Amino acid sequence: MVNPDQTLTLEVRKAPTRILENSVDRIYLFFVYLFLIICLIIVAYPLIYIVSSSFSSSSAVISGKVWLFPVEPTLRGYQAVFQNPQILTGYGNSLFYLFFGTLLSVSLTITAAYPLSRKNFYGRNVITALFVFTMLFSGGLIPYYLTVKGMGLLDTRWAMIIPGAISVWQVILARTFFQTSIPSELTEAAHLDGCSDFKFLFRIVIPLSKPIIAVLVLMYAIGYWNSYFEALIFLKSANLYPLQLILRNILILNSIDPTMIKDVRELAERQGLKELLKYSLIVVASAPVLILYPFVQRHFVKGLLIGSLKG
Repeated sequence: MVNPDQTLTLEVRKAPTRILENSVDRIYLFFVYLFLIICLIIVAYPLIYIVSSSFSSSSAVISGKVWLFPVEPTLRGYQAVFQNPQILTGYGNSLFYLFFGTLLSVSLTITAAYPLSRKNFYGRNVITALFVFTMLFSGGLIPYYLTVKGMGLLDTRWAMIIPGAISVWQVILARTFFQTSIPSELTEAAHLDGCSDFKFLFRIVIPLSKPIIAVLVLMYAIGYWNSYFEALIFLKSANLYPLQLILRNILILNSIDPTMIKDVRELAERQGLKELLKYSLIVVASAPVLILYPFVQRHFVKGLLIGSLKG
């Protein structure tokens, strides 16, 4: 026979818990949601405007008719982008630098950060201090250029990858993650089973480090994709230019001189095409990063928080 008190206790346990909200809490939540909506509009509207302008006609863009949705939809801007051989070459070069540069940088960062995270690694504090020293002091641009020249990397693809292949900040971030997420007991157990350091790194550490690897991949990929300064000082051949440098040359250096064009209609058409091309180039240049981010987003926040706040 079931005791009524026990039945009442079971019903209380099964009942969902509710958080009672008073009027002050509701007002507070209202302003919180209102603030977040305003922030969303501020961030999202420029992106929507750029995409809408890239699909609008040049006359609508230059006359300011585009506000939210495309006006007189057309693909003329994207046709002009992909018909330009320089842009296609730069796109391919940037993808090359992004893929191989990110692969090399992530590999070097992990192989440098993991030994520094182990307490039994002799001299790790000295090596870490040397790493940090390079963050505070540098030789300057001229020694940097002479070093790259002395390595024979000028006007080669590797000038965009090797000189900046490793970031000290990313090493410190990964080292902190390994210190807090890979316990020393796991290392000792693996060594007792006859596992070498390299086998432990590739078979145990890397599979357990997906969050920090996602952070490293995203940060390095964005850095390589947006890099143009190294190309500006190290590259001479136009067929090696990344997309960002080509965009700079098109949008900044190739400005229209009104005194060279006497026909007002032709001037307006070229100016409108220039504005349309600018928005189309922004969309095309941002597409790879926007495609990459959703695949690493779920690991990104976790890896960044663990790697930066703990330890």
